[in-house]
Amino acid sequence: MAIKRVVRNRGEAVSVPGRNTATASSRQRERKEATRRKLLAAGEAIFARDGFEAARLEDIAAEAGYTRGAFYANFKSKEDIFFALLEMWVAERMAEVDALIEKYETPTKRLDALREMYAQFARNRRLALLSLEFKLYAIRHPRAQARLRAWNRTTQCSKKEMLERIAPAIGRNLSASGPAISTALGAFSHALLLEHLVDPAAMPSDEIQELLKSLFETVVAPRGR
Repeated sequence: MAIKRVVRNRGEAVSVPGRNTATASSRQRERKEATRRKLLAAGEAIFARDGFEAARLEDIAAEAGYTRGAFYANFKSKEDIFFALLEMWVAERMAEVDALIEKYETPTKRLDALREMYAQFARNRRLALLSLEFKLYAIRHPRAQARLRAWNRTTQCSKKEMLERIAPAIGRNLSASGPAISTALGAFSHALLLEHLVDPAAMPSDEIQELLKSLFETVVAPRGR
């Protein structure tokens, strides 16, 4: 129960909330944020294990240590938690890019670091498979497709700004628009990883790394080209 203190206002006693009210509200927000983080981690794990369509809300909630009701208190559906994961992944990648630009002083070192970072994206099999599966799911479900299309368009501005910030930092020009480049880079890495998972001998990991580096060099063209 929140503790209240009494003050005098022209001879009358007036009850006003004490500091405990703000403290309780802050703790409630922290608990809600912690619950959301656990559900996101559980969603990522269950999606990777069972696939998007086969994943059940009950399993996601149980993996996080909560009930179905706790899930609905934070997300409306499996689509909601998947889009929350997408937003988290994009934010993480953008933060990594900013960190690399700040870490290295010369355009050449920045370019090398960004190329290596992109080449490592193919190692994230969980993210690639989830993205591919949800795209296939969206193609078969018009509402999900419309939502994915809308989400892509809202993130295009951020991706464009990121790539336009990268170009001068590494002394290069972009060979196409920011949204087109980011889409191509993602699609190429996911396609190569999918082929690797089907037949590792036909598409070895080391060759994937080299192909990704070559694509990066192609779409981020030298100045004056």
